Amino acid sequence: MASHQRLRARQAHAPGPTYLAYTPSGKKLVTAGVDNYCRVFTTGSDDEPVTVDECQENNTAVVAGSGFFITGSEDGTVSRYSLENGKFEEILVRTTLPVRDVALSPDGNWIAVASDELVVNLVSIKDKTVRTLRDQPRAVKHVSFDKTGTQLAVSCTDGNVYIYSLDEDQPEMVKKVEGMIKSMESDAESSSKVLWHPDGRAFATPTAMRQIQVMSTSDWERQRVFKTGHTADITAAAWSPNGALLATTSSDLSLCLWDTKTQKLLNKFDEVKATILVMAWHPTENILSYTNNEGELFIHTDIVPDEHVSLLQKPTISAPFFHDPSEGRAGVAPIAKLTNGNLQTLPGRPRQRSGTPDSLEDILGPEFQDDPAQEDGDEEMNDFVVDDDGAGYAQAMGLQKKRTNGHLTAGPEPASKRRAYSSALFRPQIHEPFQPGSTPWRGQRRLLCCSLTGYVETVEQEGKHHTISVKFYDEHTFRNYHFTDIFLYDKCSLNETGTLFACQPNSTGDGNTAMIYYRPHETWTTRTEWRTNLPAGESVTAIALSDSYIVVTTSTNYVRIYSLFGLPIRVYRQKSAPAVTCAAWRNYILTIGNGPVQNDLSTQLLYTIENVKHDVVYQDSDILALPPGTKLTSVFFSSEGDPYVYDSEGVLLVCLHWRNPGQAQWVPMLDTKLLARRAGGGKEESYWPVGVAASLDDALAPKFHCMIVKGREAYPSAPVPHLSEFGFEIPLRSAVDKDGGGVRKRKGRRGSFSHDEDGEDEDDGDDGGAGLTTKSNEAKQYEHEQTFILSSTLHTQLASSTRPSTTHKRALGQLEIAIDRALLQLLGLECLAGEDHGMKALEIVSLMRDANGNMLELAGKVAARYGREVLGEKIRELAERKALARGGGDGDEEEDEL
Repeated sequence: MASHQRLRARQAHAPGPTYLAYTPSGKKLVTAGVDNYCRVFTTGSDDEPVTVDECQENNTAVVAGSGFFITGSEDGTVSRYSLENGKFEEILVRTTLPVRDVALSPDGNWIAVASDELVVNLVSIKDKTVRTLRDQPRAVKHVSFDKTGTQLAVSCTDGNVYIYSLDEDQPEMVKKVEGMIKSMESDAESSSKVLWHPDGRAFATPTAMRQIQVMSTSDWERQRVFKTGHTADITAAAWSPNGALLATTSSDLSLCLWDTKTQKLLNKFDEVKATILVMAWHPTENILSYTNNEGELFIHTDIVPDEHVSLLQKPTISAPFFHDPSEGRAGVAPIAKLTNGNLQTLPGRPRQRSGTPDSLEDILGPEFQDDPAQEDGDEEMNDFVVDDDGAGYAQAMGLQKKRTNGHLTAGPEPASKRRAYSSALFRPQIHEPFQPGSTPWRGQRRLLCCSLTGYVETVEQEGKHHTISVKFYDEHTFRNYHFTDIFLYDKCSLNETGTLFACQPNSTGDGNTAMIYYRPHETWTTRTEWRTNLPAGESVTAIALSDSYIVVTTSTNYVRIYSLFGLPIRVYRQKSAPAVTCAAWRNYILTIGNGPVQNDLSTQLLYTIENVKHDVVYQDSDILALPPGTKLTSVFFSSEGDPYVYDSEGVLLVCLHWRNPGQAQWVPMLDTKLLARRAGGGKEESYWPVGVAASLDDALAPKFHCMIVKGREAYPSAPVPHLSEFGFEIPLRSAVDKDGGGVRKRKGRRGSFSHDEDGEDEDDGDDGGAGLTTKSNEAKQYEHEQTFILSSTLHTQLASSTRPSTTHKRALGQLEIAIDRALLQLLGLECLAGEDHGMKALEIVSLMRDANGNMLELAGKVAARYGREVLGEKIRELAERKALARGGGDGDEEEDEL
């Protein structure tokens, strides 16, 4: 069905991405491209177009209204120009990052601006007032108004469509549509634009399966699908003005024309020479115009063949529904009685069976219903059944019971009537692979890596190459450097030994395979940097670098381990697939992959820790403890060699007992949402994890090092923030409780009592003092409890070291003293609270590690100080039993009795 009509390209702009828009009347067509001018073409005229100078370069969008047009460019400028005199009028809005799309409301009063920022700006053309849409978490690729201008569809790069209602002064998100569009970069040629159908009741989007999916806006259900057959991602699509036709194009260099009602292909054009980026129908004539990535404009007249041109002349037709939402679920008349031998009309789906737990429709859901498009193509005959075999349909339907299966044939069901089981129903939410410390592109920059040693930044340059800069925090020991990157490295790992890079297959455009590049910082011989190519068809998902080994996880689920000089040490296939990320420290490597699918269709993450040098697996495909709906953000080893993970909820966890198979536990060491700096709710910030290390001044108090990201941003961007550090604080109470808010509130009340009468002032002052003391004691108790549990956790963490050194033994002793000191402080608070707290006080004393009995002696003195004689006697008995245990008795039995 291919057409051999030859089209003449008009070189509208210099080679590069080019965009177009018709005016509402269709008399003018405006184009914008990479150069600093726009072109205005007159429909039906072969004259030279009008050139509008003084425009921005690298335009990414253009829209046209009555008497004006608006462009958006990569420098973040959205400008308005006059069509009458071809002059620049004003800048409507300016963004800090490149503009990706601009949409004009049907009344011509508002524009929606999508950019690499996390917000969408709604700008009034009349007074330039701005409304902000903030519900999408990532950059936006496309925006699109519906025909009434009361709804805006936002196609986000996270693979979701966000629908906003514009009826009120403050836009409100009314629907998040998941799973329809493909997740992609904001500058990709592929399209995820929402195409509102002219009848206003549905929209369509390109899908990851290279199809066009229709969705109704009244019930948000998926309707018909255009199975385009494109072999590459769809780059543009457009409804005809009356909605009767749909044009689609793809980077496979084909253009297809479809009948909306039947979803059948009417014509296909295979002589497309370059990827089409934008298509637009003429409002009234049989013309389809489009521009490509070579700066060319095509005005395709008589695009619809003569035998189908009547479709274009019809009034607005209905969107392609399985069922019309305005007519209910079935949209047909009530059921008619059946009589043997007569032809009767049955509804396709009169209603869902309710109140029958074993109903097949209830179990399988609506996506397992019969798909009329899968049948013999005669839609008019889908609802007719001939009851000529006396099977008793009428009698069974007349009863208020389900039919038996006696009417089913014993033989195989004809292929044309098989149920269309869809593999798309089961869509597990796979955790995407990521490189720890790496950020997405923001404009032309991104962080490839950030560690406690430094960070690596890459900048996109013209000419298909990048510039990579490696910067160190300790510039006295290491020297910063930068180099030109022709391989377009997208992954990096940095430590004090060297820098590891990785690129993907065909990154240079000449069919290269994936490659690993290692560059040491210093050597005592000539620099020994090296590169290694991976097998063809294998891409890199994550890399890690330690003092001894290099770890690479790939798309084929291989774990490849190299020495620092490029010698292959080991290659094996990871059990959990697909691979997510990895980390390394000395001889240890940690790999994480997707595991079993949970009931919410998300996958559990599984991790493995092994010692490469000694060939010992400590944890084999154990479950990574993440709550439902939480994503893994980073994974790394601390400077002391303990595995840490940081999740999307801002919780830092450490793996305890990981050297004992089957005994590992993930313990929360810090919840950034409970930090004291965020207790008042005034700070809106997040924390980009970098690592965990102890300072030289206090080796027993490791700190969480991170970059503070202000506002609603999720990633750090240029300029790169300085490292900040936070002490560990295991989550025990809310931020308000531990912050002593009640103490400050009590102080305020007490101060206000001074204005009362003298007689009341004395009484109220006493009550206030008691309340103040209570709150102060609670704050002290929290502080000592935090010290106790944190010191205990750090003691367990340090004690699990396989080869404890003299320094470790000294540190363990100091932690034991810190534990006992915290317990001694808690004992004092319990003694102060009263005699009825004696049993808890004794429990606290029994938890003391007390290697030599001195702490128990101090505990007895504390009890005596507060006059707790019974407690003092119990403590002495406890000290005697422990002394006997240390003296050679049965220690285990004594501990059990204690």
